Order: sequence, then structure tokens, then C-alpha cells
Amino acid sequence: MMTPATALRNPGVHFPPPLVYVIGFLIGWLIDRRWPAPLSQISGETRDVIALLCLALWLALMSGAFIVFTRAHTAIIPTRPASAIVQSGPYRFTRNPMYVSLAALYAGVALLYDSWWPLLFLIPVLLLIRYAVIAREEKYLTGAFPVEYSAYCSHVRRWL
Repeated sequence: MMTPATALRNPGVHFPPPLVYVIGFLIGWLIDRRWPAPLSQISGETRDVIALLCLALWLALMSGAFIVFTRAHTAIIPTRPASAIVQSGPYRFTRNPMYVSLAALYAGVALLYDSWWPLLFLIPVLLLIRYAVIAREEKYLTGAFPVEYSAYCSHVRRWL
């Protein structure tokens, strides 16, 4: 456990996490422009339905997360300190609904774009989010709210 002298002031994430998703998608898009890899195994109608479901999931999770963070008066931006552990709304099902929602948005747009490349780059994007962002946030929250965050982690999964 961290003592007050060693406690972190914030998670220490020095870049906006959505930028990781944007960069991953752009890399996939650029590669697709040179070496197209359409999702020809999935019919256009099926692909569009799945994409719309992903976009609906993004909207539900992201709006729900913003609403409960706003109601709890705690920081959404990971460079600022948290004032509470949010456990309501989508946080009942996942500790990271904003990152899950961004993955759903990313997948939905990649499906609409009809390319494997961005979908393939979603894997390293999620790994980078997990180890460069979520790990720092978890370390910070464990130090800032040791008992409450530990209890929360024991019954809510990191992703889904």
C-alpha cells in the first residue's frame, strides 16, 4: 500500500487515450490504401448490422460513463486526480467502459470501412491501452482508494 508521501497525484497518463485508437486506425487505413484487404467473407448487410451494433454499444457505454462520472464529480481525463470510485452505470459490468466503448467504435468504423487492416491493428491498440494506460490507472486507484478499489476489482472485470 502506498503511504501518503508516495501516493500518486494522478494516474500519470500523459496523452489522451483516444489518440491511441485514432493512431491505430490511421495506420490500418494507410496500409489498406496500399494493400487493400476487404472483409469479403462477411456480406455487406451483415457487416453493416454488426457495425451499427458496435456503434450503438459505443454510444451506450460512453454516454453512460460520462453521465456517472459527471454525477460523481470525478475526473474523466486521466491526467487529473479522481475523487471517487464510480461503480454505477456501465461500471457495474466493466471497470473500463470508456476503453471498451472506444474499441466498439473502432471496430464499427473498421467494419463500415470494410477493411481487415484496421481490425488487425485493434489488437496492439488494446494491448497498449491495457499496459500503458489501464495499468497506470489501476496502480493509482489502488493507492488512492485501497480498500474500495480492491473490493470493486474483486467483483467487476477489467474489460467485460
